[in-house]
Amino acid sequence: MAYEELSALLGGWEGFMIAAVRREPTSTTQPVPRVVIVLEPVPSRPKRCSRCDGEVVTVHEVTTRRVRDLPLMDAETWIEFPRARVECPRCGPTVEAVPWLDRYQRMTTRLAAAIARLAQVLPIKHVAQWFGVGWETVKQIDQRALEARLGPIDLRDVRLIAIDEFAIHRGHRYATVVVNPLTRKVLWVGRGRAREDLRPFFAQLGPEGCARLEAAVMDMSGAYADEVRAHCPHAAIVYDLFHVVAKYGREVIDRVRVDETNRVAGRAVGRERVRRAQRRIIKGARWLLLRNRDTVTRPADRIRLRDLLAANRALFTVYVLKDDLKQLWRFRYPGAARRFWAQWRRRALASRLAPLRAFVRRLTPYLEGIISHCRYPLHTSVLEGINNKIKVIKRMAYGFRDDAYFFLKIRAAFPGIP
Repeated sequence: MAYEELSALLGGWEGFMIAAVRREPTSTTQPVPRVVIVLEPVPSRPKRCSRCDGEVVTVHEVTTRRVRDLPLMDAETWIEFPRARVECPRCGPTVEAVPWLDRYQRMTTRLAAAIARLAQVLPIKHVAQWFGVGWETVKQIDQRALEARLGPIDLRDVRLIAIDEFAIHRGHRYATVVVNPLTRKVLWVGRGRAREDLRPFFAQLGPEGCARLEAAVMDMSGAYADEVRAHCPHAAIVYDLFHVVAKYGREVIDRVRVDETNRVAGRAVGRERVRRAQRRIIKGARWLLLRNRDTVTRPADRIRLRDLLAANRALFTVYVLKDDLKQLWRFRYPGAARRFWAQWRRRALASRLAPLRAFVRRLTPYLEGIISHCRYPLHTSVLEGINNKIKVIKRMAYGFRDDAYFFLKIRAAFPGIP
């Protein structure tokens, strides 16, 4: 086969043609065989500046470069070619442009592209072992490819946002993620979860973007809410159902269950066997009480829940009020939601259960954010799914030491629904 046909089959090297091909066998210092393709410049092709792409004539010197290309069969592929140092009348001394080789690189653009594609689905360590390159080299290639593909963050049409935190390291170290809840696109990621940590997002959003923002859905974080109000005082703060009900489970159901367990344990000793049976039923019912009623599908669990609620009035009260509280997020008219809240609040305070009364007092300042759900029916379930995927990305890479690279991987994993 002629070298011209071989070059055409392999994709070619623009501006050069094959002069020779040789195979270097393995050795103790070289465990993988190598195919070395020697190139020479096409005589009729003018040289160009690598900075301005202008045609140049003056050549200072010519040196031989050796760079890696995509492997052939079982062998690494190395390219030997002459590269000229030229005198550009516009840019001064520089090297000639090589279309298939970026500046200051020791591998061809197609090999770098192949590494970047594989790095999207495999850890850096595995990609480096497969291609026989350094870990840091793979990371730099992938990071450059991500920056080129993603580009700067576009916040021009953002009207709704969802804000949440996720653990970035052990030891209560967190990062904040901002997502478009409609398109599920990650808009911004930053280290920390304090109020000042969210400020760079609004600086990037700009005054026009802040004026355009209509609502922000979040958990019951005072830091996030204060920062949104500071930059977008007209925007509605929306608190979703999941975090309020989770707070109710921790502060009310768990507390009442523990109190009732202790109360049963303190009864008279004469009914020891009955006391132990009742205490065992209440003590082991935590997850049963925290689950939604429609998710309790096993007949044994349904019977156990029914007997538990029938035997203990306090647990029955907090369980029923938990289901009723969820109805608050089904309203689409703020006036009806306020009337329902007033009714639910009266029933909760009349229960005389200290944990429930304390929960009502703590939840009242967040009422406006809950009522805002009528106009903006948003929730953070999308964010919870994104946080789970972020954990997978972090686990697959065995952690990240570079925040900028980690945040690029998160943005690439959630480009949004077109």
